[in-house]
Amino acid sequence: MKQYFQTYKNHPKAVALRILVTASAAVTVMVLFSLVFYILIKGIPNLSLSLFEWKYTSKNASMMPAIINTLMVVLLTLLIAVPFGIGSAIYLTEYAKRGNKVVPIIRMTTETLSGIPSIVYGLFGYMAFVRWLDWGYSLMAGVTTLAIMILPLIMRTTEEALLAVPDSYREGSYGLGAGRLRTIFRVVLPSAMPGILSGVILGIGRIVGETAALIYTAGTVTGVPKSVMGGGRTLAVHMYALLSEGLYTNEAYATAVVLLGLVFIINRVSSYVANKIQNR
Repeated sequence: MKQYFQTYKNHPKAVALRILVTASAAVTVMVLFSLVFYILIKGIPNLSLSLFEWKYTSKNASMMPAIINTLMVVLLTLLIAVPFGIGSAIYLTEYAKRGNKVVPIIRMTTETLSGIPSIVYGLFGYMAFVRWLDWGYSLMAGVTTLAIMILPLIMRTTEEALLAVPDSYREGSYGLGAGRLRTIFRVVLPSAMPGILSGVILGIGRIVGETAALIYTAGTVTGVPKSVMGGGRTLAVHMYALLSEGLYTNEAYATAVVLLGLVFIINRVSSYVANKIQNR
């Protein structure tokens, strides 16, 4: 204690900053744990087998169709956004010439698009895919809209991860006779995998929690579509619909618990796949 007061006397600003940082971290952790605890307390008692029946009715308010639709939307969106996002980042970091005037414009554009509200993407998807391409309210329209929405996020995080890889890795690979393409896929990408994974996980979180863009493009149909050209609601849209109707508040809390668990499982699976790729 005496040493602490001596440190405070010699460096009061440093000690004050440490207290402020510690307090901020404690408040953040408390808020997050309180949120999760509140969802679990309100939702777990309302979980029942009827909520997991295959067909939705006004009596059971089943979320099973929404769970299936959510998994389909996540998978299809990532299949579109991840290759384009990673490919664009590879071009900007590995192939674009230094001093290229187009690269800063692309980066500024992606940063701007990352901050646009999702409802704007929803309106764009509605006009472009639902109306102009005549896809109607469908999973395909929703998936394409979400892919465009998370593309800047994945692109920027991947680019930063690739830039963080030391140039010595590339030089060593070239020195051993490997070409640029082999160096990228065997050396650079595995080294940047943690950063790429963080972008993918953030993208998954945005997909799973999205409502506005999907309401405008995929609709709020309660069933599982027979094809990607059919409409359907995800868990987030399902929860929003239950709360907006005002008749299924308890079921909405139960849906929140399942949504929380689903996000955790998807993130763990993503981490497992990334580790397998990195250790190959």
